[in-house]
Amino acid sequence: MSKGSYHFMNTIFVTQRVDILQDRNETRDSLDQKWVLLLMHCGLLPILIPNNVQAAEALYKTISPSGLLLTGGNSLVTYGGDAPLRDATEKRLLDIFITAQKPVLGVCRGMQVIQDKYGQALTPITGHIAQKQQIKHKGILRTVNSYHELGTRNNNTLLSIDAQSQDGVIKAISHPNAPVVGIMWHPEREEEFCEHDIKFIKEFFSQ
Repeated sequence: MSKGSYHFMNTIFVTQRVDILQDRNETRDSLDQKWVLLLMHCGLLPILIPNNVQAAEALYKTISPSGLLLTGGNSLVTYGGDAPLRDATEKRLLDIFITAQKPVLGVCRGMQVIQDKYGQALTPITGHIAQKQQIKHKGILRTVNSYHELGTRNNNTLLSIDAQSQDGVIKAISHPNAPVVGIMWHPEREEEFCEHDIKFIKEFFSQ
C-alpha cells in the first residue's frame, strides 16, 4: 500500500509499554512501530496514549475515539510489574470505554488487564514464550505466536472463553454483553500480517 493511500474508518486509542532506562534516568513510553503499520493497514488511525491518567482522560474528551487497543508488555504490578502508572491509565481507560460501550481489544498484557478487571487471577505458566501454538478461534483452526509467562486454564468470571491452546491455556476471551475482547497472541509480531487478524481487527473496530 503506497504512502497516502490509506483510508481511515476510525480513530482508536493505543496504549504503550513502559521502558525504564536506568543509565539515562529516564522512564519512556514506547510502542513497536509495527503496531502502527498493522492498524493503518486495517483502516484505523492510532492515537498513542501516554501513561498518565489525567492526559488520557483529557485526550478522550478532546478526540472522542472510536475504540481502545490495550497492547502488550509489562506485567501488572500485582504480578511483579514495575509500571504502576500504566496500570492506572489502562484501568481508567477500560472503565471509560466500557461505560461508553465502545470496542476494547486487549492483546497479551491487554487481555490480562481485562481479566484482572473481572476478577480472574493469573498464574505462572511454562511453554508459552516465543512459541508457535495451534488454537481454534472464531471457528478457524490456526497457528499463532505466544510470548507470555502468566495465564490461566480456568475462568471464574462472566467472560467467555473463545480460544485455548492444546495444553488448556486460555488464549482468547470476550464479554458476553459488551464489545470487549482479549487475545493472547501478537498480530503485530508476524513477519507478514495474517489476513485472519486483519479481518478480525477491522470488523471488531467497525462496530
